[in-house]
Amino acid sequence: MLQFDPLYYPHKSQRTMVFAQNGMVATSQPLAAEAGLSVLRQGGNAIDAAVATAATLTVLEPTSNGIGGDAFALVWTGGKLYGLNSSGPAPRRLTIEEVERRGHSEMPRWGWLPVTVPGVPAAWNALSERFGSLPLETNLSPAITYAGEGYPVSPTTGYYWQRAFDIYKQNLKGPEFEPWFEVFAPEGKPPGIGEVFSSKGHAKTLESIAKTGARSFYQGDLAEKIVDFAAKTGGLIAREDLEAFVPEWVEPIKVNYRGFDVWEIPPNGQGIVALMALNILSLYDDLEFGTPLTYHRQIEAVKLAFSDAKACVTDQRFRKVDVEGLLSLDYARSRMKLIGSSALLPKPGMLPQSGTVYLATADRYGNMVSYIQSNYMGFGSGIVVPGTGIALQNRGHTFSLDRTHVNCLEPGKRTYHTIIPGFMTKGGEPVGPFGVMGAFMQPQGHVQVVMNAVGFGLNPQAALDAPRFQWLEGKTVELESTMPDSVREKLSRMGHDVRIPVTSGSFGRGQIIWRMPNGTLAGGTEPRTDGTIAAY
Repeated sequence: MLQFDPLYYPHKSQRTMVFAQNGMVATSQPLAAEAGLSVLRQGGNAIDAAVATAATLTVLEPTSNGIGGDAFALVWTGGKLYGLNSSGPAPRRLTIEEVERRGHSEMPRWGWLPVTVPGVPAAWNALSERFGSLPLETNLSPAITYAGEGYPVSPTTGYYWQRAFDIYKQNLKGPEFEPWFEVFAPEGKPPGIGEVFSSKGHAKTLESIAKTGARSFYQGDLAEKIVDFAAKTGGLIAREDLEAFVPEWVEPIKVNYRGFDVWEIPPNGQGIVALMALNILSLYDDLEFGTPLTYHRQIEAVKLAFSDAKACVTDQRFRKVDVEGLLSLDYARSRMKLIGSSALLPKPGMLPQSGTVYLATADRYGNMVSYIQSNYMGFGSGIVVPGTGIALQNRGHTFSLDRTHVNCLEPGKRTYHTIIPGFMTKGGEPVGPFGVMGAFMQPQGHVQVVMNAVGFGLNPQAALDAPRFQWLEGKTVELESTMPDSVREKLSRMGHDVRIPVTSGSFGRGQIIWRMPNGTLAGGTEPRTDGTIAAY
């Protein structure tokens, strides 16, 4: 199992690690973590807690996720790790020709065109139905209560809500966007930090999903409302798109990093980026925590992994991805040879920012869940279905309109997906779930957290607290302001275009739960957001 010194903090730590025996929920919003814990206390397991927390986050943190988004999960139960891919495809009428006919040379960021079939409600039901011990109605009860009765907006959520409002007010014009402003800015402005916000439509939607096992969303009255609004305002999503959607149970993929198996969801997700980078970095025997040389090699390995992923990762139902070849040590050695003493210049596209929520849960029975869901780019498409609180994602923005590109838009196809849950085992036994949300920062965060924990012996909280980098494009890399000046200066001399953003919002928001050799749960939560661990 993973050994660490709970008192070892080689850098300034902002939070204290949490220990518990019976159950633990780690996520980015305090009330959501407590919602998951309440389900555990009612006799639910880690899967129930994950569903409860996820549903509550759609209410409490709408700036990052919603009922109209996608979800992925890694579930450890009964001595085995299961993967769930609940990402939805492009509607059948969404074609490159139709996008071009509407005057676009690339996939737009907002509106109906980037809307793909939502996977979140189906993910909740699939997890509850297969592994949960409580009814879906019980698991969604906290979310329904918060949506109907209201809750005070937390600081990080309030900040991003105001920012989204400013952007949407300037850019979103037309009748299709009016419901967003009616729901999320009901008095002509977003709710401020500490102000109470409620959404009756959201509550009714959650009640319907809970009572029908999400069937109403894909086959019933909620589906009708989605399709009707699309038909009236230029959307292409149809009843058959929703009816055809089924989440996919998948076999997780892994690499071994210094004796630990690190697991991710296979493509169309980008978890393979983290695994390729870790494979390259596993070949070095002189890495040390916090040194310029270590950061340099991490950055270069991430660049190479992204270059490969951008060229080949797609929906494997349309084109097979050579996962085995990409994760072989022989291939890692060939890529490692490209890393020298100065910055490389690979050629992937610009990496956009995003909004996502991640959570980790564990219970006394040995079950553990790594779960992530997102609307992409904050609130998503700007499309909200009237009377439902359903904010639809804009995941289709990541499709290419280049017909020769591996990730080109095709009807019924799932796009290259940024949201990825992580999990770690050793010798066939669970160590635990981890994740770092934030678009293309996610695999970079996974690499840094895993190396901090496994390679450098940091405890879960210290592994999250450590200063992070984020590679953007070319030789451009962002460093957190907490990064030592000596590291910044050395990386600049090595050819990196170093930038220091004003805030740490772009460096991802992570959570960790490790199971110690004696069975005690040890949790770390993100200092860059309103993260909380609820445990007992």
